[in-house]
Parts: sequence; structure tokens; C-alpha cells
Amino acid sequence: MAWTAISTRNETPPIVRGGWLDALRFIVAGLIILHHFQGAGPLALAEHVHPVFERGGFLLTNFFLIDSGYVLMRVYGASVAGGRMSAGDFFLKRYLRVVPAHLMMGLGLVLLVVGGGLLGFAPRAPEWFRWDQLAAQLTLTQAYGVPGGYGWNAPSWSISALIGCYLAFPWLLRGLMKLGPWSTLALGVGLYLLANQLTWALLGYPVYQMPLGFGFFRALPLFFLGMALAWFAQKVWIHPRLAGWAGIMAALLLAFVQYFDKHALISLACISVIILAAGAVPTPRPSKWIEKAAQVSFSMFITNEVVRIAWFGVANVVIARLALPVPAQWAIWAAGVAAAFLFAWLFHVAVDQPIQERIRAWLKARRTRKAPVLQPVVSLEG
Repeated sequence: MAWTAISTRNETPPIVRGGWLDALRFIVAGLIILHHFQGAGPLALAEHVHPVFERGGFLLTNFFLIDSGYVLMRVYGASVAGGRMSAGDFFLKRYLRVVPAHLMMGLGLVLLVVGGGLLGFAPRAPEWFRWDQLAAQLTLTQAYGVPGGYGWNAPSWSISALIGCYLAFPWLLRGLMKLGPWSTLALGVGLYLLANQLTWALLGYPVYQMPLGFGFFRALPLFFLGMALAWFAQKVWIHPRLAGWAGIMAALLLAFVQYFDKHALISLACISVIILAAGAVPTPRPSKWIEKAAQVSFSMFITNEVVRIAWFGVANVVIARLALPVPAQWAIWAAGVAAAFLFAWLFHVAVDQPIQERIRAWLKARRTRKAPVLQPVVSLEG
């Protein structure tokens, strides 16, 4: 492939809904569900099929964090950098995107535990439902060294960590805007490697094994890497054919190395190339189905653990009392996985989407009220 397949030109295709990035979001959300459910069947998939079903969780989280930085940079970077959206408005928009659904799922788990207790059903693993852990989780402060936050809707630690990334976004953006694309890419990769080396030297483990109670320090280097990839993508044009082949080869390499072992840094490089390629390949015919699937992905992420706890809390009692055979147990497991997808869709359509529409309307009205006050400030800065 000639070097002209990569050039510094502002021709990167804009992000559109229903494209490759949306498809990746849905695929990763689906794999997160499978990861959380893999140990609930008659046999744990990680022990009896392949360890990737367990260790793949860190890969999926890495993708989630890098993709968040990438998409937010591509979607909001110009607005925040140009002053059309203030740092406060950006944070408020992102905070209100995640908190309502998180609180509903957290309180839903409380009702499940309390209601089950009143009916005489205790959790199989009561250590995951300690009341002293609930406050930090509901307030999404568990990723900053605040005691508590373990158990309950455990995956919410990454949402907690991302809130800190949202706060840091305008300041990180200000630094990136001063750099060229290749310098930005080198900085994003270099800072992650530096963070990884520091945790090895000071703590004796890689940055992706940072305890969830300090999850922000795991998330921030990955989020910044995603921002750096996005800034690079906005300034460097990559031929769609080259981007497509690079994405395919990176996906194959990721699958190959994971078959043998974790290979964290190689896997991280593959994930970065996949995201970069997905953003560089045009989408001439956006798919409404893929767009809808991607819109459900957040609900899939935030609800699947609650569905798993509720589903198998009942299923395990039924299996024990009826002494169901292994094939029936696998059927119940498969139905539980399907229930996670179905519940996420229903939650998105009936609850999350209506709430977000109201929030967007309120934010729009809020910006309209602030506009006459902010206009002189913007003109002075220009």
C-alpha cells in the first residue's frame, strides 16, 4: 500500500449513527453480558471451555473506556474547545446520561434483596450485598478510594471512573489541541505505557489490575488514549481500504493472542487499531437497526448484572427443588442470557429513552436561558 494511503488531510469521515462504531458498541455490550453470565451455568465457561470467557472482562472494559474517550472527543471535542459548550455543560450532560439508570438499577437491587429476604430467600453470596458497600456505589464514588462500592451492581465502578474522566475532559482537550496528530498519538500511547510501568514499579501489578476502589487511575490513561486516537483520526486521513484491512487484521490478531494468553499490551494495541479503523471507514448506508442496537448498549451494560442476579436467584431455587437435569439447566442459562438482552431493550424503550428525552429538553432550555449571558464572554474570548 502506497504511503499516500495515509496523509495529513482533514478528510476523516464524520461519525454517523448506524456505522461501524455503533456495531462495535453493541458487540462489546453483548460480550460483556456473556462475560458476566459465563459462570452461572451448570459449568463455568471459563473453566470448561476457555479462560478467555473470564479474562476477557478486562479487554472489554479496556475497549469500553478507550471507545468512550474516542467518541466523546469526536462528538464534543470541537464544541468544547471552541467554547460552544462549556466544561460545566459538558459534564452535566454526561453525568445526567448515566446517573438516572444507575440509580434505578441500584435501588432495584435493594428491592430484590429486601423483598427476597421477606419471602425467605437469602442471596447465595451475601458478601456481595453488604449494606456498608451500598452508599459509595449509589453515589458513584467507589472508584476514588472512597470505602465501599464492592458488590451489588459491581460493573458500575467503570461508570464511577468515567465521571472523573468527564471532569478531566476539557483540561485534557486543552492540552491536546496544542499538539499535532502524530505527537498526540505518541503521547497517548506513551502515557499509558508510563502509567503501566509506574504501577508495576510501585505496586507490583499492571495498571489494568488496579483495584476497583481506585478505578479512576485505571480508566484515565485509557480514556486519554481514546481521545488521542480521535485527535489523530481527525487530522490524519487513512484510506478506507487500508483502514478496513487494518481493522480486520487487528481483530484476528486479538482473537489469536487471546486463545493462548492475556497478552495485555498486544491486545490493547489491537483494540486501539480496531477503534481507529472503525472511525476511518465511511458508512455510505447507515443502518437504523445498528443505530438502535447501539442505543441499547448502555442499557445492556447497566442492567445485565441486575438481571443475572434476579434470574439465577429464582432459577437456582427451581433447579434445586426440581432436581433438573443438566440439559434443562443449560436451557435456563441460555434463557437468562436472552432475558438480559430483552430486559435491556425494554428498559431502554420504556424507561431510559423517555427520561433522556426529558433531560435533553431541559438542557436545551437551560442553554437557551444562558445564551444571552454567555454570548459576550464567547465574543471576548474570540
